[in-house]
Amino acid sequence: MIRYEIDVGTRHRHTFAVELRIDVPAAEQRLSLPVWIPGSYLVREFARHLSGVEATQGDAAVELRQLDKATWLARCEPGQTLIVRYDVYAFDTSVRAAFLDAARGFFNGTGVCLRVEGGEAEPHELAVVGLPADWDVATALERRPGPDTTHEYVADDYDALVDHPFELGRFWRGRFDAAGVIHEFVVAGALPDFDGERLLADTQRLCEAEIRFWHGAGRAPFERYVFMLNALEDGRGGLEHRSSTALVAARRDLPRRAIAEPGQASAARPEPSEGYVGVLGLIAHEYFHSWNVKRLKPREFSTFDYSRENYTELLWFFEGFTSYYDDLFVVRSGLIESARYLKLLATTMTAVQGSPGRTVQSVAAASFDAWVKYYRADENTPNATISYYGKGSLVALALDLSLRCEGRGSLDDVMRQLWRTSGGGPIDEADIAAALEVVGGRSYARELAEWVHGTGELPLAELLRRVGVGIESQPATLAQRLGVRVSESALTGVKVTHVLRDGAAERAGLAPGDELLAAGGWRLRRLDDALRSLPSEGETTLLVGRDQRVFGVALPVDSLGASGAGSVQLKPADGAGGDTRRLYEAWIAG
Repeated sequence: MIRYEIDVGTRHRHTFAVELRIDVPAAEQRLSLPVWIPGSYLVREFARHLSGVEATQGDAAVELRQLDKATWLARCEPGQTLIVRYDVYAFDTSVRAAFLDAARGFFNGTGVCLRVEGGEAEPHELAVVGLPADWDVATALERRPGPDTTHEYVADDYDALVDHPFELGRFWRGRFDAAGVIHEFVVAGALPDFDGERLLADTQRLCEAEIRFWHGAGRAPFERYVFMLNALEDGRGGLEHRSSTALVAARRDLPRRAIAEPGQASAARPEPSEGYVGVLGLIAHEYFHSWNVKRLKPREFSTFDYSRENYTELLWFFEGFTSYYDDLFVVRSGLIESARYLKLLATTMTAVQGSPGRTVQSVAAASFDAWVKYYRADENTPNATISYYGKGSLVALALDLSLRCEGRGSLDDVMRQLWRTSGGGPIDEADIAAALEVVGGRSYARELAEWVHGTGELPLAELLRRVGVGIESQPATLAQRLGVRVSESALTGVKVTHVLRDGAAERAGLAPGDELLAAGGWRLRRLDDALRSLPSEGETTLLVGRDQRVFGVALPVDSLGASGAGSVQLKPADGAGGDTRRLYEAWIAG
């Protein structure tokens, strides 16, 4: 048996004390900590947080020799249990690592549980000890049967152990049933007026819709599911696991209890705020991953190598298609109106269209490069890369509308076809192409070559028109006309964060990091302040600060008219009826 004890007694140090027990170690037992966590494609070097690693057998110390950045070797006596102790510094509020303070704890096994090489397939146990009397534990990992095992858990193997995060502390907890499966939702850090009942009800609708999507009247591929949400002052993110998810959201974005007016028995629930709609989309996204990436997965992920990057060109499918369906399930569940969904879709289209990198890098290449580019964004990222989330979701939209307009089926049918033919297991691009052909009645090789492996534009305007949705181009903002992205603050003014390829700002010689101090002799607090002093023709002078120097940049006004595209707006076409209306309703309703 391989057993871990995770002690939170040193929480004021933000440190988990870990004891690893190996009943039957190898004579030369290797121990290693993963360098990444599945679902987040970046080498994060979790071992940098380990300290004080020591080993014993009985009363005797065992020599531990470090072999590389995350691997140790213990030379053991045969037939004796090996005990390894170490500390893990935990002060990362993201969903990827570990956190511990006086009020809350959280960890993923990839950051705290040394892997016993050669014993990965054996059963693993984990116990959480040293808990304050008023702390609780939430996890989807199975409890160890027997008396006095309140915070002891079992896993079939190491992969299962590290695919179940733990939330510790004083948190709000609620439960609901979705298609016969118990779901639990825990929320840490919420404000007192947090409306937990609304969050439960809305999440239940999303879960039921997604289970129906994949299985009709059948059951989900898990017996229990746990949502763990940490509410912070700011931030948003999530990480999927096989029967749970870890989420981060801003407190202000969570639903708040409505206050009844005098004389009213109860207050009507308001329309969901923009922030809360984002939270619902995040919930829908991570839950959809329970099928699309945790079970239906890239063939390259059949077996994880925790010591290095695990490459795939399919993140456009597993992340991009999941991003397509997340907001679609929010509208299909009746939580927002279709007009609001079209606004969300337009935001994605605007973001992709505003990224010059879409003409440089294919979305398949972006998937492969995730390990070195996506999580290491810099000032040149919009010019050199494209998001496999954003463009991948638009590839899904283009395929879905193409299938629907041709009358053979939909992307929904393709996803279910892949589930059936793979048995909910590993797939590759050939499987995706085959499923498209089965559903669509023809080959989609050309579309995959052009849309996934090429850098051309997607035919979204024509496809949306055929389902009764028109695209309206909005006037470009000054930032879009200049070809820049900026940060604005009343204290620090206007600072250039990105200079987009072939824009007026690039031609004028602006650079990331420049401070835009004044335009036409007038001080800038916001970039749009420059509109007041912009002449109708000729040129204007931007006063720029760079590396403690101040200088003027001549900006021809004529160059602004052709620089940068504005945002797009989607609206159902007036008077659309008949087949067009039926296509639109089938797409939105599912």
